[in-house]
Amino acid sequence: MNRPSPPPETRMRRKARIDPAYVQAVALSIIAFAVVLFLLVQARFLLISLAVAIVLFSLTSDAINSIARVKVGPLRIPNWLASIVALLLIATALMTLTSIILAQVNTVLGTTLSYAERAPTALAELFSFLGPDAEKAILNFTRSVEVSGYLRTAAGQAGNLVQASVLVTLFVGFLFAERVWFDTKLKNFFRNERQAARFGQVVGTIIHRVNYYLLVKSFVSAVTGILVWLVAEYFGLDLATALGILTFVLNFIPSVGSIIATVLVALVSYIQQPDPVQTAAIFVIVGMTQFTLGNVIDPMLMGRALRLSSFGIIISLAFWAAVWGIPGMFLSVPIMVSLMIVCSQVPELRPVAILLSREGLPDPEAKALGDKAEAEDAELER
Repeated sequence: MNRPSPPPETRMRRKARIDPAYVQAVALSIIAFAVVLFLLVQARFLLISLAVAIVLFSLTSDAINSIARVKVGPLRIPNWLASIVALLLIATALMTLTSIILAQVNTVLGTTLSYAERAPTALAELFSFLGPDAEKAILNFTRSVEVSGYLRTAAGQAGNLVQASVLVTLFVGFLFAERVWFDTKLKNFFRNERQAARFGQVVGTIIHRVNYYLLVKSFVSAVTGILVWLVAEYFGLDLATALGILTFVLNFIPSVGSIIATVLVALVSYIQQPDPVQTAAIFVIVGMTQFTLGNVIDPMLMGRALRLSSFGIIISLAFWAAVWGIPGMFLSVPIMVSLMIVCSQVPELRPVAILLSREGLPDPEAKALGDKAEAEDAELER
């Protein structure tokens, strides 16, 4: 005899039962995420230095390979010599950049202390169009801010740049020493030449995309910083050089960096010379410069190399800013590019890559590699 089928209510209750294994997997995933987040926060200085070293290593690895292929007469430049020269250049560049930043920090601190007394009144007058009550509230708020405390904190963080530069140089040196054996380690790790080659292609794609982004961003930021410096010099601002360098640095922060730089230039102008017409002129000129270079020239040079979602960039920026602070804001886009390329390679994670992409189309090169790998896996299974 056929057993009678259970009523609909019973079937619905059975479907509504939660699999304990699924609950356990979700709980373990949450715990693992919390542990990783804790480690990211606690070891932030070490991990930030390592991330910067990896970026510098990826920028110079292709150049080292090109130098090693150069022939001087019958001789070829050895790989180890090219690596040593690249390491010395990186160390010199880091120390030079650190000394420039520290010198500008001292200049900014000295000038800011001289402006500290008249800054609250100037800022309150800037918002006088809102009425006397709003002007008084802004004046009381700005006077309550302890400028000296923030300046001491900023000076302490700037002092850490020397330690970070030394640590980054050491990391880059060890990466250069390990790069010779990288292919051998991959083959022994995967024990499969095809999988090792696939992993190497993914790493190469990440390096290519991040390098292209950094080179284009460096060029556009340098041009923007020079133009802002020229504008500040033309209007006679005391911090013209510091504003140019700050604009160059802030432009590496996506979306909000250029806005912050433009507002800072206008504020410095108004605090130094409380002239609304001059402040408005500087704000318009710098704003148009930022808009033209950031929204016209930058996308034109980037082309379709970076298909990142604007909303995804903001989320990545907020997350890494909360975890690593200001350095995390600079590293948010390279990390997001790497994540999108890796997710494009894994079929289960490809929906994440689609969400991270701007047009719902992940990186075409990485997707082609993933599709090729899937086809090879399917052929092997047959």
